[in-house]
Amino acid sequence: MNYLGIEVSSPFFLAPMAGVTDGAFRTVCREYGAALTFTEMVSAMALYYGDKKTEALLKMDDSQRPCFAQIFGSDPEIMAFAAQKAEMICKPDGIDINMGCPMPKIVRNGDGSALMRDTDKIYKIVKAVKNAVSVPVTVKMRAGADEEHINAVPAASAAEAAGAGAVCVHGRTASMLYTGKSSRDVIADVKKSVSVPVLASGDIMTAQDALDCMNETGADHVMIARGARGNPFIFSDCLKLFRGENIDKHTAAEAADALLRQARLACAEKGEKKATAEMRKHALWYLSRIPGAKALKIRASYLSSLSGLEAICGEVKAL
Repeated sequence: MNYLGIEVSSPFFLAPMAGVTDGAFRTVCREYGAALTFTEMVSAMALYYGDKKTEALLKMDDSQRPCFAQIFGSDPEIMAFAAQKAEMICKPDGIDINMGCPMPKIVRNGDGSALMRDTDKIYKIVKAVKNAVSVPVTVKMRAGADEEHINAVPAASAAEAAGAGAVCVHGRTASMLYTGKSSRDVIADVKKSVSVPVLASGDIMTAQDALDCMNETGADHVMIARGARGNPFIFSDCLKLFRGENIDKHTAAEAADALLRQARLACAEKGEKKATAEMRKHALWYLSRIPGAKALKIRASYLSSLSGLEAICGEVKAL
């Protein structure tokens, strides 16, 4: 299967998530079948000013590829600079422009889903980024700013006209944040209106959700976000269902192995102290899917060492 000149194994991609899709998580999701991954969203302004912590978010290796770097911002020149810098730092397989983040601290600065209010700016940003890099440029957007301003179709058309190779549409408006229901009708409307590949996002919590979404919207690919947290197995499930195969039930032992694999990768990349602190939320997501793990979840929320997590995973296997 081909996506923008990149060979991918399936239509099922790991979505970019701030504070979640670091290198360790991307690697584990790839190992379970995610066909393409994305970095956490990276501030164009921070890259412009040479912030080292921001640059570190772009670190990637072959175990995570194909992998796109996602940037956010609202100034076309700074976005172009950041895209060029990202390409230099990590040689990503593509650059994705965030026009979908609904969080107030992002929107207040005119970034993320605030861009949905200005299709002219969407065009200018995509055009500037496209002209600055040698890799494909894609856009991730929302249905619109709010229920009164659902404009994913003109926004996607502007992105396509400016050179975007693909458009991902999350079916919620920015004002909905993560409440309510993602509209598949909006995604279908975009698919009918543009000629570039369309990716569907929103409310993909199971493999069946992914296939239903593709069938209902006509989307070429599905981008999975919250459904993958603590559940990298969703990608292998999607692929099996896509091929008409039966999905096996995932055991507590398998979850423990995946969690520990991710934690060890994170420790190798970031150091044990930082990695184990960041792994707390991941551990809770994994454990929340395991019956009888309530006491272990409490311990995981205070995680401070890899050995502590190893002990928890050992107990998970004994459940």
